[in-house]
Amino acid sequence: MSEASEAGVAGEGSEAEDVRRFWQRLGLPGLVDVHTHFMPEQVLKKVWAYFDAVGPLTGTEWPIAYRHEEEERVALLREFGVRSFTSMLYPHKAGMAAWLNGWAADFAERTPGCLHTATLFPEDGVERYVRDAVERGARVFKAHLQVGAYDPNDALLDPVWGLLAEAGMPVVMHCGSGPVPGKHTGPEPVGRLLARHPRLRLVVAHMGMPEYTDFLDLAERYQEVRLDTTMAFTDFSESLSPFPVVERARLLALADRVLLGTDFPNIPYPYVHQLEALERLELGDDWLRAVCHDNGAVLFGLR
Repeated sequence: MSEASEAGVAGEGSEAEDVRRFWQRLGLPGLVDVHTHFMPEQVLKKVWAYFDAVGPLTGTEWPIAYRHEEEERVALLREFGVRSFTSMLYPHKAGMAAWLNGWAADFAERTPGCLHTATLFPEDGVERYVRDAVERGARVFKAHLQVGAYDPNDALLDPVWGLLAEAGMPVVMHCGSGPVPGKHTGPEPVGRLLARHPRLRLVVAHMGMPEYTDFLDLAERYQEVRLDTTMAFTDFSESLSPFPVVERARLLALADRVLLGTDFPNIPYPYVHQLEALERLELGDDWLRAVCHDNGAVLFGLR
């Protein structure tokens, strides 16, 4: 890891300087991070407990780098210069999504810079509470096929995808099979979904890790498909699911549809390392400017 990353580990104040130096060098007004996690405290603690046990589950240690109180985590993103971020949250069973959406709406209202985030689950009433979230001003949805263990082609969700496509609503979907495969992860279920809803603004989380090539194929086939960089290209992920070097040219061709995502605070390394990992792809400053700010600003209509 670079000296900048080591500095971030040593002290978050110096790391904030490193992060700000990154986007200032590019002439940006800050960063737009489409994949950060804020959720009710009791839910987040359970998520952290999962990652604490991820070593026994997957053979990979996963220490949480930013195990702070909510207020401190928000302040840290502001120190980093993150202009806009999300509160990615997701249910693992029926009966949770509407409650999570209520919490997320309140969080966005009291947290400047947070894009109002909502979620869903295949259950009775899903169309009603998704429509309610859209009408309340949701800016982005999160769907987690791995944790939720559901097929995106479930009949209960079909009218929801149509509703979200019609609204032009971005949906960040964890659909790749990393870090461990799920019953409905991988490109095949998503391909079937997009065949029916080609205008759905799908943001593939983690670049579709580890099925990078297949999800790049979908992005080339469907104009509204985007990919976020969450954890991709970092030392941590490269040791487990390396991005194919031969596919880098395709990242350049899709420069307007790759978005910065980090998974803050649930990452096992400093925030700045995600930025360094993007820079060392050597795809150029124009690509970095698009990925780290401009694409997100356009997608969400930010001033």
